[in-house]
Amino acid sequence: MPGRPSASRRTVLRGAALTPVAGLGLAACSGGSGGGAPATPTAPVVLGAESEVAKGGAELYQDQNVVVSRAEDGSLKAFSSICTHAGCAINKLDGTTLVCPCHGSEFDARTGKVLRAPATEPLNALTVEAKNGKIVAGPEA
Repeated sequence: MPGRPSASRRTVLRGAALTPVAGLGLAACSGGSGGGAPATPTAPVVLGAESEVAKGGAELYQDQNVVVSRAEDGSLKAFSSICTHAGCAINKLDGTTLVCPCHGSEFDARTGKVLRAPATEPLNALTVEAKNGKIVAGPEA
C-alpha cells in the first residue's frame, strides 16, 4: 500500500512475543486439584505387599501418589509423588529416580531430594510401616 510503512520483522516478532497466550501449557501443571487422589494421603493407606519393594529399590504407587523405597538394611521410606515444582503427579520411576512429566524435575526416591531442577524443594515425607505383610503409608506425624 502506498503511503503506509510496513512493519519491520523485528516489530512483528516483538509484538508476538509480548502477546499473552491464554491457557498455554497450564493444564499440564494443574496437578493435584483435578479431583483425583489427594497430593498426600490424609489417612493411612495400604499400598501393597511388603515384598513389592526390594532392598535398594523403590516402588511407585501412582493411584495413591506415593513412592516407597527400601534401604539395604530393610528399612522403608515413603514420599508423596507430587512434584514440588508445579504440583504434577509423577508417573515415572526409573530405578530409584522419579521423573516428573511436566517439566522434567527429578527426585531421589530413597531420600526425596531434588536431583534435577526446576524443582527446588524435596518431596514431602510420609510415615510408612509394614503391617501384617502390607506396606502402609500416611501423613507425616
